[in-house]
Amino acid sequence: MASRAQVLPHQRGTAGETKPTNAVGNGKNNRKVLGDIGNLVVGRVVQTGKDLQKPRNEEIRENGAVTKALASLKLNQPSKPEVLAINTDENEKSCKPVGKRTPKRGTKTFSATLTARSKAANGMKKCKKDTVIDIDAADTDNELAAVEYVDDIYMFYKMAEVEGKVRDYMGSQPELNTKMRSILIDWLVEVHRKFELMPETLYLTINLIDRFLSVKVVPRRELQLLGMSSMLIASKYEEIWAPEVNDLVLISDSAYVKEQVLAMEKSILGQLEWYITVPTPYVFLARYVKASVPCDKVMENLVFYLAELGLVQYPSVVLYLPSMLAASAVYAARSILDWKPFWTETLKHHTGYTEDEISDCAKMLVELQASASESKLRAVYKKFSVPGNCAVSLLVPAKDSSVSCS
Repeated sequence: MASRAQVLPHQRGTAGETKPTNAVGNGKNNRKVLGDIGNLVVGRVVQTGKDLQKPRNEEIRENGAVTKALASLKLNQPSKPEVLAINTDENEKSCKPVGKRTPKRGTKTFSATLTARSKAANGMKKCKKDTVIDIDAADTDNELAAVEYVDDIYMFYKMAEVEGKVRDYMGSQPELNTKMRSILIDWLVEVHRKFELMPETLYLTINLIDRFLSVKVVPRRELQLLGMSSMLIASKYEEIWAPEVNDLVLISDSAYVKEQVLAMEKSILGQLEWYITVPTPYVFLARYVKASVPCDKVMENLVFYLAELGLVQYPSVVLYLPSMLAASAVYAARSILDWKPFWTETLKHHTGYTEDEISDCAKMLVELQASASESKLRAVYKKFSVPGNCAVSLLVPAKDSSVSCS
């Protein structure tokens, strides 16, 4: 059945006659046929300046109706199809320029200027960064080196050492003096070497002694007992196989009994509130020796030799932080071996100290090295005179005790 065209109310005539709209051809289709939907735009009107000066509000009549329109708009040229280039690629956002502009000779574009400045800035940063050597590059595959956390660990050590700094306590010890303390430390160095203990044990032992003396008055007769009990605590903390109490009693020539050693051990832990995990100079020495690039066994042993010479002396413990003592030992060792520069950007970066900040402490260590062979306290000197420690204590002392800056 043929479909009937729908007739709207306003399309009906006066006598019921139906008027078809938009009829094309023979009237069989009441919709206008779609024309070409290509890229033709017909009848674009272009106004000229002359046409715009004509009156705009002239009334014209069309089919008996009066409307307001522009009266004298004329076509500047006949209606002519204009071809517009339509880009079918939706992802392409820009159009190609019609013509090619040639920049003036000798001028630089904005992008070229920015690129040149960026390269210059990157070159400056790279040059500055290259002065600091990555000392952890070789340990990236070593899980025990903790390369990802080592900088944060030593940052924490630097904060913790300030809180646990040993204050000047000798004035509060009526029966003790600095000479007695030096004799005790010298004896403990010998005991430490006899038991073949770890280096960390010696440094922790000295730290426990100084911290206990800063909070508790100790009579002269118990000073050696304090040293024995401190080494017992440090050995239990650091060693796999700690010395037995009876071994310590025997090495002290039975000056004390087992019960006294254990009682002093309990007193030390109580006074220090069991606070044993502290940053000693050893933890900084291990890091700063690594930062002293290049470094060999002679350099390493000389640094530890100078540090232990400093630990025997009371002023170096109360005047300088453990990290400063360690940095000064590295600086003094490089000056004794004449490794220039004495202080590098890598050492400055990892230690946080400049040459001026450590010069006084380094000068003191150089003076101790020069007088060690003639000192009555010879435990440290003998310890580092053996070939196993590269015999660094036998090195010729520096001619000038003052440490010069490179």
